[in-house]
Amino acid sequence: MEELYKEINERFSKFLLKLEEKDCPVITVKREGFLDFIEFLKDFGFKHLIDLCGVDYLNYKPEKKEERFEVVYHLYNFEKRALIRVKVPIPESDCWQYSLTFLWETSNWFERECWDMFGIKFKGHPDLRRLLMPEDWEGFPLRKDYPLYLEEDKEWKGYKELKRKTKGEHS
Repeated sequence: MEELYKEINERFSKFLLKLEEKDCPVITVKREGFLDFIEFLKDFGFKHLIDLCGVDYLNYKPEKKEERFEVVYHLYNFEKRALIRVKVPIPESDCWQYSLTFLWETSNWFERECWDMFGIKFKGHPDLRRLLMPEDWEGFPLRKDYPLYLEEDKEWKGYKELKRKTKGEHS
C-alpha cells in the first residue's frame, strides 16, 4: 500500500482531503477530482466495486462535518487481497455525484438506491429512478430529517389505499 499512497500523494494531492488507516485505507477526495482518482484506482488493481452508499451527517455529534452528505465507495483488489474505502463529501445545496456506470455496471443499482434513500443525484446515470420506494413516493427515507410519522393527509396514497382495504376486509 505504500506504493499506492505515494502515487496518490504525487498525482492527486490537490484533490486529496484525508488519507487514513482504519480497518482499511480510507481516502477522502474532493468531487472535482473524483473521476480521475477512481479510474486510477481501478487501473491500480481495485477492479471490484463492492458497494456504494450514502451517509447523512446532519447533527453528527463526534465532529462537525463541513458537508452534510458523503458518498462512500468500497473497492477490492483481488490480486493483493486489499480493500479500500473512498469517501466524497457532497454539499446539501449541490447534492449530486458523478455516476460510475461507465466503469462498473453494478454501480447502476447502488446509485439508484443512494438516490432513492438520500436524494443524492448521479450525473451521467442512464436510468436514475426509484429502486426501493414507489415512483410516487415523496422524500428520501434515510435522511436524518425525514419524519418518522406523517400526518394522515401527507401519507403515501398507496398506504392509504392499503389501510382502507385492510379495514374493509376485517370489518
